[in-house]
Amino acid sequence: MELWFTERHTPSVKFSIKVDRQLYTAQSEFQRIDVFDSKEFGRFLTLDGYMMLTEKDEFIYHEMMVHVPMAVHPNARRVLIIGAGDGGVVRELTRYHQIEHIDLVEIDELVVEVCKKYLPQTACRLDDERVHIYYEDGLKFIRSKENEYDLIIVDSTDPFGPGEGLFTKEFYGNCYKALKEDGIMVNQHESPFYDEDAAAMQRAHKRIVESFAISKVYQAHIPTYPSGHWLFGFASKKYHPVKDLNAAAWNLLGIHTQYYNTRLHAGAFALPSYVEGLLKDVEP
Repeated sequence: MELWFTERHTPSVKFSIKVDRQLYTAQSEFQRIDVFDSKEFGRFLTLDGYMMLTEKDEFIYHEMMVHVPMAVHPNARRVLIIGAGDGGVVRELTRYHQIEHIDLVEIDELVVEVCKKYLPQTACRLDDERVHIYYEDGLKFIRSKENEYDLIIVDSTDPFGPGEGLFTKEFYGNCYKALKEDGIMVNQHESPFYDEDAAAMQRAHKRIVESFAISKVYQAHIPTYPSGHWLFGFASKKYHPVKDLNAAAWNLLGIHTQYYNTRLHAGAFALPSYVEGLLKDVEP
């Protein structure tokens, strides 16, 4: 008997991966957590039946979440991560020696423990001495923060269930307040391809541009995410993501990456015309 993991992308589209075995399953206080092993994508994590990451392509997502803002902000020292219990964002951030302090806010402690055990490729730097983990609601955590962080990375699940509050106008406004005067916020911005995902992307973009003077969208191609075409948001009080890119300084750091590079950085903000249209429809 063959075992397949199948995720519904639309009422008429499904995505499937053949599974060798199921390594873990549990229902936490917040969601169902599963870890599978597969021949093609290695181990992969799902929450409530939705793909979060695979060992084969997670580097694309995590590199684009971290290195894009870090190549723009020359002096990022204090970072807040909301979500990201798998540890992939932390892994990439800890490659920067200038970063002094990382707060990781994850609502579900079991996600962190499961990833440490079953996904060490991504969770390998969660014990770094600069990392401070808080198991609480990110929306509540950030309300009390003001002028504290150089960079905020919002690595949330989709805009329903435990991650729903991380797509609200209140949340983005609190992120603005928590950032220093030259701070940057980066978030996962959903896919523009399928109608339901595109509508969620537009709602998020509309709320972000209401809070930040600079709000741009960039893209990457991630095979196991709906449609394979994924967007990220770059919001800043001061820095433009392309005009203020310091490619020479970033390249001198000597950080080895598999997806990100400073040539791709600029190109990632050159969006297809249909995506530009979707964004303009919700911009003031």
